[in-house]
Amino acid sequence: IMDKFRMMFQFLQANQESFMNGICGIMALASAQLYSSFEFTCPCLPEYNYAYGIGILIVPAIWFFILGYVLNNNVSILTEEWRRPAGKRGKDPSILRYMFCSMTQRALIAPAVWISVTLMDGKSFLCAYSARMDLRQFLNDSHDVLPEKDLVRLLAKIPCKTIFDGHDVISREGATRYIRCMSQAFGWMFLLTMTLVAFMVRAVRPCFTQAVFLKTKYWSHYIDTERKLFNETCREHAKSFAKVCIQQYFKSISEEIVPFHNQSHSEEGKEKHEDEDEHTSDDEKLLGIHEKEDMNKVLWNWHTCKPPLQLYKHKKDGSLNGQSSADVQTSSYYGHRSIKNRCAAYYSKV
Repeated sequence: IMDKFRMMFQFLQANQESFMNGICGIMALASAQLYSSFEFTCPCLPEYNYAYGIGILIVPAIWFFILGYVLNNNVSILTEEWRRPAGKRGKDPSILRYMFCSMTQRALIAPAVWISVTLMDGKSFLCAYSARMDLRQFLNDSHDVLPEKDLVRLLAKIPCKTIFDGHDVISREGATRYIRCMSQAFGWMFLLTMTLVAFMVRAVRPCFTQAVFLKTKYWSHYIDTERKLFNETCREHAKSFAKVCIQQYFKSISEEIVPFHNQSHSEEGKEKHEDEDEHTSDDEKLLGIHEKEDMNKVLWNWHTCKPPLQLYKHKKDGSLNGQSSADVQTSSYYGHRSIKNRCAAYYSKV
């Protein structure tokens, strides 16, 4: 079972878009389930009905919207890309807009489901507008006309079946059906509007700006992939750094302890040879960084001045893409960093 969960987790990591779509679907189902288990209790007071009904409609939708951003991994990527220094790599506002729009589209799914379900049910709309809509057509003509203040207080009790005491003044059943019908009409209009907007955004926009759309989509995926590879490379380096540090600690301690004399020299030589091979492999994964200050400098330079998006390829004559060795020496420091980063990706098996 654990292997299946591990394979599923790796699949979701490799397919982040599918993972985020799944999260949005789960949030949409959670919003509908939350509303079905929610106990709606209207205060049935003209001073509080509107605030309570609209609050039930809007506040959970805002909460689901913010939660959609919180659960999206691209929020930190967008913030980091927006706040980082330009350095050797400029920032493209169109890429930031594309990432923000993608996150916003996914974050709007759960709030849209909540608002749709709430309007289709009609309870919050009934509570909010029972005392604000014109319901004179449901009044009993044979009854004396009530003062405006008493009539408003009576209309506010329409959502509460148990405490409503004006059946001889107004038809509660007719007024309730009318308000719920209006609520469902607004719900279908909301669904139609959201569907048309989603269609315009996802289908029509790429037709007019296909080249720009492909460019922003590509570099958005690149930023996400680059961050994953950098984190994985740092994880592998930290693992090798810790392993070598622990080995050096035990080696220094073992020099102070009298070794066992029962082991044969051949076994000691074999174990020593294996330890040397393993130590060499771990040392290669360190990529020449063996001190804490050096690693902190590397991480700081990566944040403040990322290398340019420019790759070089070695040729047999010792030049890079037709450049002489002198040109290579005068090239930017970050050009060499990009080559080292490619080697780092190879050694860390990323």
